[in-house]
Amino acid sequence: MALLSHWRRKPGQLATLIMGLGLATALWTSVQAINAEARASYDEASATLGGGSVIVLTSPTGGISTSTWARLRRDGWAASPVIEGEFEAAGERFLLRGVEPLSAPGGDTAAVSNDQAIGLEFLTPPGLLLVAPETAALLNSAANNLPLVRASAAVPRGEIITDIAVAARFLDRGDQVDRILVDTLARTGATPLNTLVPELERSTSSGGGEVAQLTGSFHLNLTAFGFLSFAVGLFIVYAAIGLAFEQRRATLRTLRALGTPVSAIVIALIIEAIVLALLAGATGVILGYFVASALLPGVAATLRGLYGAGVSGELAIRPEWWLSGFAIAVLGALSATALSIRRAARLPLLASAQPRAWALASARRFVHQAVAALGMLAAAVSIPQVFSGILAGFALLACLLVGAALLLPTALALALRLSQRFARGPIAEWFLADTRQQLPGLSLALMALMLALATNIGVGTMVSSFRLTFEGWLDQRLAAELYVTTRDDAQSQRVFEWLEPRTDAILPIWSADTEIAGRRGEVFGVVDHSTYRGHWPLLVAMNAAWDAVAAGNGVLVNEQAWRNLGLQLGDSVQLGSGTPLILVGVYSDYGNPNAQAIIGLDTLTARFGDRVTRLRYGLRVPPEDAPALAQAIRSEFDLPTNGVVDQAQVKAFSLSVFERTFAVTAALNVLTLSVAAFAMFASLATLASMRLPQLAPVWALGLSRASLARLEVVRAGILALMTWLIALPTGLLLAWILLSVVNVEAFGWRLPMHLFPFDWLILAALAVLAAFIAALLPARSLLKRPPREFLQIFAQER
Repeated sequence: MALLSHWRRKPGQLATLIMGLGLATALWTSVQAINAEARASYDEASATLGGGSVIVLTSPTGGISTSTWARLRRDGWAASPVIEGEFEAAGERFLLRGVEPLSAPGGDTAAVSNDQAIGLEFLTPPGLLLVAPETAALLNSAANNLPLVRASAAVPRGEIITDIAVAARFLDRGDQVDRILVDTLARTGATPLNTLVPELERSTSSGGGEVAQLTGSFHLNLTAFGFLSFAVGLFIVYAAIGLAFEQRRATLRTLRALGTPVSAIVIALIIEAIVLALLAGATGVILGYFVASALLPGVAATLRGLYGAGVSGELAIRPEWWLSGFAIAVLGALSATALSIRRAARLPLLASAQPRAWALASARRFVHQAVAALGMLAAAVSIPQVFSGILAGFALLACLLVGAALLLPTALALALRLSQRFARGPIAEWFLADTRQQLPGLSLALMALMLALATNIGVGTMVSSFRLTFEGWLDQRLAAELYVTTRDDAQSQRVFEWLEPRTDAILPIWSADTEIAGRRGEVFGVVDHSTYRGHWPLLVAMNAAWDAVAAGNGVLVNEQAWRNLGLQLGDSVQLGSGTPLILVGVYSDYGNPNAQAIIGLDTLTARFGDRVTRLRYGLRVPPEDAPALAQAIRSEFDLPTNGVVDQAQVKAFSLSVFERTFAVTAALNVLTLSVAAFAMFASLATLASMRLPQLAPVWALGLSRASLARLEVVRAGILALMTWLIALPTGLLLAWILLSVVNVEAFGWRLPMHLFPFDWLILAALAVLAAFIAALLPARSLLKRPPREFLQIFAQER
């Protein structure tokens, strides 16, 4: 009870501790909840698809006739058709998937089977559209001729699931389907597939396994950001517990004098920390649920757009993430209290209970922190020389951030000491000296602010550099004015002949799936045209690279394949089973995690024959003629809207995927900075009651309470600005590591780093504003203190 009485007397400090640990836990829990939902979706996909028991049949020429599906069913195979395509409704683009629910193996009909309220309306005209809850609201509010729309939590945001007949009508597929799923565990037919449908290509659906592996880097990045946010919040807990220990030093000394064993005091402090951690953990788990629910739809859209991974947009309460929230809260509280418990165990019986003595002792620890900081920075320099991989990249980031944070108090103390030499007047000299004296109590909050600012600068620089590079890359890569996708090879040939006299150039976008130097990938064939020579984004290339490609003896590979396979210009690259080609260049290929290569079009068709997909073209026409030509192509060949798209549409879609990709990062940036601002407020509020012994003499000498309050606010702003100055180079180093180390290991491409000084100035202004706001309440409290409290300082023993 003696220990608990402190929290009754200091309810604000208790609230600060619980809110600090709760906010830290919330950020961690939200990331874990998102990752758990994604992993569950991958596992569910793997389970419903039979873990590799489902064979996917596709046609190298495009669509598959429904008569082929009927032939498989009559032979006894458990076959089910699927149609997929882009569909525009209510001004938005969706992935429309048509399924045949009575024969599907399960993976493509989870939303149907999980919705108990769905009956014959799904199978009978006019049909039923299953969509995510957010999509349902959008489609129901728009005036359109769609069938009945029903929300289903099992449908990812941005997707629509319906009966295959409805999808065929909307996508103008006629009797053509995109693929046929064959469940070999359900039953097998009388005739082997190779004999029954020799014209179709076979692949085994691996379900979620490959997707989970492919998205592993994305989730690791998210986890690292969540842990950083937790660490920032943990500074609040450490500061609150440290101050509580100092304020309870007299109580602990009294308990020792009365004969209480040290072990009993230590056990009581540990139990107290665990109880507070469980309370804060419960708060953090609840907050984390709401944060994750808000962020999950954007993450699901990102995973679907970048990796083709289906993730539910609805958050389920899973034990693994809420238990991890409680566990990280307890571990965080115990780690934050470890030093205080150690000091309590070694507390001399006659130890001073003066906060001032504690402040001076804390200042002496700056030297030890500086030594530890230099050790962490030295480790950061050494890690790239010894280790490689994404984990090494994150270890490098951790050493940099921890080293910079530990060095911050010493750097601020040295800067203030230097500033005192230039101070003019007694007030300025006292102000700087008093600011130095407050550093021990504010150091943890300032370290949290520095980490948040450095993270914002680093991640913001990375995202802005990526956006600038990506937009320029799109301008280079998407040089054609129109892009056409036909239904089959026969239509492709007719479209080509019709377009020849109506365009400046036709650029076939033909490809074949094969192995590139032993790794699965895709090979494209290109014609020898100035569009490629003048616009294609080559990173490195040999002289006359495009001439070698056109001649059929050279190959270009994307950056991912170049780095992952360790290739060099001039190396021989094996494409499939043919003669190796010479690597003559490397091009950037952002957003694609797979290996890709480019060879001459004639080489592609000669090498891969009927395996080449010949359905897409890029068209070069005067920009002003593009809309009319697009409409003419749709009318002449009855192509759907998405069968002919212009350059602007493709760019807009690509940029929307980009923005969704970093929406979560931006949100976590804001939340982390908010937590750091709360840490500063908590420290200033806690120290306010301990400031009177230093302020009373100055007040007695004639400095008014209003002047003292203004100086408190100014002090917070100056410290925030100085922290920003140290966070700036730290953040730029962080950005360089993200762009040049982590990004390469995680995704396979390196991005150039651009600088954005205006963004830094905005962040500096936000940091100062946050410090001002954090200092307002303590300053107001100081302003409202009656003079008798200042006078009592001189009458009390301090």
